Amino acid sequence: MESGGRRLLPILALQAFSEYYRQERKPPVTAGLLLTNTLIYLRPGFLHNIIPTLEEVWFNPYLIVKNWDLRRFFLSAFYHMGEPHLFYNMLSLLWKGIQLETSMGSVEFACMIAELLAMSQGITLILAKSLLVFFDYDRAYYSEYSVGFSGVLFAMKVVLNSQSDNYTSVHGLIVPTRHAAWAELILIQMFVPGVSFLGHLGGILAGLLYLRLRRSYSGSDPLTTIVRKFIRILRSPLRFARGLFGLHRRRISGSGIVGGNRTGRSLSGTWRCPACTFNNSEWLSICEMCGTEMDGNGLSYIRPSIQTRDLSPEELRRRRVERYSR
Repeated sequence: MESGGRRLLPILALQAFSEYYRQERKPPVTAGLLLTNTLIYLRPGFLHNIIPTLEEVWFNPYLIVKNWDLRRFFLSAFYHMGEPHLFYNMLSLLWKGIQLETSMGSVEFACMIAELLAMSQGITLILAKSLLVFFDYDRAYYSEYSVGFSGVLFAMKVVLNSQSDNYTSVHGLIVPTRHAAWAELILIQMFVPGVSFLGHLGGILAGLLYLRLRRSYSGSDPLTTIVRKFIRILRSPLRFARGLFGLHRRRISGSGIVGGNRTGRSLSGTWRCPACTFNNSEWLSICEMCGTEMDGNGLSYIRPSIQTRDLSPEELRRRRVERYSR
């Protein structure tokens, strides 16, 4: 899959870097999808023998049904015919992915992409098979070879524009934003030769199906719920280890620790002075910062000692600063 120069890929990289640099929160799933599609197209040496060839993953309804070829079913979406094909698909993914992932969250966005991929490919397969069954003379779609992320992108466009009441321009044609995907489907089919009509139509129908299913759930969809629970399970051993080995963070200043409750012992092995709020070692009966005494039971504080009883707040602050600066 040589592109004859790869002049567009540096532009794609620059555009992606610029968009991500401007984002306060960098969407990791969108970045991962961009990287995955680009690496599959470039086929660098360390992946050359691992990644299947284009001929092995063409989306072909006949071969998928005949051989139950799930590799073709899923992987064909991540392959592209040439540099322009990859470039325009990835620019579209960048723009749509940043908006959707930022608003939905990375976990829900990743689950949505997986669902849209499976539904768009599945609907395309069903459409091709249905045309063969009901119109036996029309075998073109059933034997068609196609690749690319366009089906998922059309589904993402449907989801992104579903709540919009505005109008948008689709190649110079002003249409309601929520119907932009349909207008783009027709215009691309009219003016761009060699595109997969069923693949794009399957993406639009997948987006509509996703929205219908999403509205039927009161909370997150089942896949998102499962993934979130799985992530929590994976994090549980890490939280346990942190608690077991005391890996929680502490803010430490000087020889004392800032934090804890206002009375009694603030953290294990320390007690907090009520006068200057400094945490002292339990082995000390007088505050290391200002000289205030701790009472005998070690659970509360008594009056300041004679030497600090009449100190002003400014003097206490001065002593504290001097203590911290040592």
